[in-house]
Amino acid sequence: MKLTMKQHGFRIDLPHQTLDIDGNELFGIRPYQLMVSSIAGCSASVFRKVMEKQGLEIDDMEVLTEVERDEQDANRITKITLTYVVRGFHLDKGQLEKNLQLAHKNCSMVQTVKDCIEIEEHLEVIHLNHY
Repeated sequence: MKLTMKQHGFRIDLPHQTLDIDGNELFGIRPYQLMVSSIAGCSASVFRKVMEKQGLEIDDMEVLTEVERDEQDANRITKITLTYVVRGFHLDKGQLEKNLQLAHKNCSMVQTVKDCIEIEEHLEVIHLNHY
């Protein structure tokens, strides 16, 4: 990867998109947002793969994030709360929670930051009904 300076912030050209990075949201995605997106995206992807390998069919999934930062320590991220909202038919919440724990253990981004950022995960299951 190569970052190129622009008038505001930096730009990275990726194979399928261009990403502008800046501390000001008017000019690009903020670095802490990239960090949180990386952790949430990795964890959700691994969670999805685990469910697919088990043949679980979900209709939809969202991951809601909350971030706590320490203003006294360079505004560093101290805690990320990930809430997985899973929608589907015939879902077993206990099984999904086990799958989420497995995803946590196998997500490279979570494992990279686990000793310096608290990662808390919650699961909300929405059961859909056939009409």
